[in-house]
Amino acid sequence: MAYVRHAVGRWGESYASEFLAERGFVILERNWRCSHGEIDIVCMKRGVLYAVEVKTRQVLTFGYPEEAITPKKLERMRRCARAYAQMESGLGRIRVGLIALYHTRTTVSIRLYTDL
Repeated sequence: MAYVRHAVGRWGESYASEFLAERGFVILERNWRCSHGEIDIVCMKRGVLYAVEVKTRQVLTFGYPEEAITPKKLERMRRCARAYAQMESGLGRIRVGLIALYHTRTTVSIRLYTDL
């Protein structure tokens, strides 16, 4: 079961990276880790650094993907984003984002939130 969950997560992150790139985001890192946690996708657009979490669901038994983002998770993402920005000195504005993916065998629903 864990393998399936990880495979779904990897697929979602790849799909989300392509989605962002098609919309003008420059992907800088994937699965970037620091002492505060992990950022699924680090990207930039128009001088703004985005730390993007990707949540992928195949079934809605445990709720919509957006519902998995807790205040604690948001704070960890903000800390990671600040750590990345400090590491890459000179980066200005930082935003935390979310890509929520829900897919079935025939459809994919994707929502992008860029300012959490």
